[in-house]
Amino acid sequence: MQSKWSQAEFDAVVGAYEQAGVNRDVAIRTYTTRLLGSVPQLVLHGGGNTSVKTTLIDHDGTPVEALCVKGSGWDMGKIEPAGLPALRLAPLKAMVEYETLSDDDMVMLQRRLLLDPAAPNPSVEAILHAILPFKHVDHTHANAIVALTNQPNGEAIIRELFPEMIVVPYVMPGFDLSKACLDAFSRRPDAPGMILLKHGIFTWSDDPREAYENMIAAIDRAEKRIAEGEASPFGRFVAKAEPLASVAAIAPILRGALALPGQEEGRFRRFIIEHRVNDRILDFCGAPNVADLVRRGNATPEHVIHIKRFGIALPAPLEQDLAAWSEKVADAVASYVSDYKAYFERNNLRCGGEKTMLDPMPRVFYIEGVGLFAAGPTQKAARICADVAEATIEVIRGAEGIDTFEALSEEDLFDIEYWSLEQVKLTKQIEKPLTRQVAVVTGGAGGLGLAVAEVLRAQGAEVVLVDVDVKRAEDEARRLGGLAVSCDLTDEKAAASAIAKVAETYGGIDILVSNAGAAFQGALLDVEDNMFKAAFELNFWSHHYIAREAVKVMRKQKTGGSIIFNVSKQAVNPGADFGPYGTPKAALMALMRQYALEHAADGITVNAVNPDRIRTRLMTDAMVEERARARGVTPEAYMRGNLLRREVTAVDVANAVLHLTTARASTGAVITVDGGNVSAMMR
Repeated sequence: MQSKWSQAEFDAVVGAYEQAGVNRDVAIRTYTTRLLGSVPQLVLHGGGNTSVKTTLIDHDGTPVEALCVKGSGWDMGKIEPAGLPALRLAPLKAMVEYETLSDDDMVMLQRRLLLDPAAPNPSVEAILHAILPFKHVDHTHANAIVALTNQPNGEAIIRELFPEMIVVPYVMPGFDLSKACLDAFSRRPDAPGMILLKHGIFTWSDDPREAYENMIAAIDRAEKRIAEGEASPFGRFVAKAEPLASVAAIAPILRGALALPGQEEGRFRRFIIEHRVNDRILDFCGAPNVADLVRRGNATPEHVIHIKRFGIALPAPLEQDLAAWSEKVADAVASYVSDYKAYFERNNLRCGGEKTMLDPMPRVFYIEGVGLFAAGPTQKAARICADVAEATIEVIRGAEGIDTFEALSEEDLFDIEYWSLEQVKLTKQIEKPLTRQVAVVTGGAGGLGLAVAEVLRAQGAEVVLVDVDVKRAEDEARRLGGLAVSCDLTDEKAAASAIAKVAETYGGIDILVSNAGAAFQGALLDVEDNMFKAAFELNFWSHHYIAREAVKVMRKQKTGGSIIFNVSKQAVNPGADFGPYGTPKAALMALMRQYALEHAADGITVNAVNPDRIRTRLMTDAMVEERARARGVTPEAYMRGNLLRREVTAVDVANAVLHLTTARASTGAVITVDGGNVSAMMR
């Protein structure tokens, strides 16, 4: 590992923050924290922490000796000065003199010492940072260090490799760890750093660059020690002769197996799935003893919060025998759940029986020949799980190359997973109505489709914009944090590929809003057959192609789903010279009802919206004028030509779609969104 220090970047970052009024020490700490956090081999997603001791000016103008330490949960790679809350240093240091201190009391007392009461909670290791008499203190959970410590003779390896370092046996983070480290440091105050077994490493200095580069040098030494061991402890992956099922085929099976029953019949708490694969992952997933390796435990204690105590190893999913493989998945998940409940019960009893069990579902599958699949309530969470799982593989690889990977005990991992401080975080997490659901919107880059996607995203769904306008779809998907898929929906193979892409990216699909279409005009006697056929291809057949593929995935998941077709009022109230548009829309309404009839047993609701006169890329101002002339009214009168005398917007339609996605007991229904048009009323 090499230093990433850049004096030019240092001067630019620190200078910019100073100009913005940030304390120079805090500006420096922000830069060096990002250096550490930008390397995933050092810290991942909120792990690790840093601090700086400095003098700040209080609100009354008096100078205060303060510790600025990483706030709990902040990502070191993206930290801002606000992520380094300041505490009064002297009383913080004095807290270590307490004989005992509960975690809750520690958090409460630390918050009382914040200079800014609105600042985030300081790291649980703030006291430890305070008692170390150095201006800059760095702490990471470096893979290489953990790989060396997490084995039966890990302490001996560390003491031999780092004779100058303090070595501290594992103690749960928090107050007790601060006490243990103070005792160890008091006996070796000249040490340049400290290694916590099965946890991580601290380095320190009054000079920020020295503290940082001492960390990098230590990790480099650990990596070189690992390189002396067996480079391929898992063996090399050899592909099977038989073809394996695709990621798109197996991800929905995994996703369905993980789904938790909701509070209402027909509701499920699903997971988003992230797939990862490379040669090192395949080597691990194909190891002869992979089933044992994935049950050893976590690389560092906080990883249990993301990926639980262990994962599930599964055999290769052969394409011709996917049904049998699906049964293995179901059996493996059921066994995992049973094991987890027993683990909770015995450890909860040990802790006094006051804990509330978290969901018992696994978070990571290691599948021979395919790679790892990680699960989370959102795509962001699933990606975090995948990152942690990849890091775990690397730690196990390093440890197994020397001796044997050995994690913390079950009891230690339970204490972290059910830590009161983590339980408090979980109680504050409120999921939106569509969190954990994947929504696909066709014509998603257009006015109406985009409005639908925006509303679904605002309610927590992961959104996919399917559109032929690639650039616009990509721009809008980037803005929404979703996925853009370019697709000519009139091509049934392209429609199948689009849904496969969704399954590969998120694990499956829960909501399909089949909205794409175009307004073909003309009198039936005048339109050419090719144009009429094109109208049916886009306004009828494309809806069938995409719905058919979505239903296949939903049936694999076995958790139901929701399909909403944009039928338009032309299906029930045709307009003059609009037959090429209205007739396929009338057929589409029949298609909707048939899907509702045939897939109700699968728990899939199928409904339609019936909008009229919505300004979009489809219904342009020019079209509004043309339709107004056809009816002998002004454009404004045409757009407000309904009982309510209100112009209907794309958001009105999007809200109707939102209702149908959550309408548990409605299927085969049509919601008209037109402000009131007697001729278009369903009868």
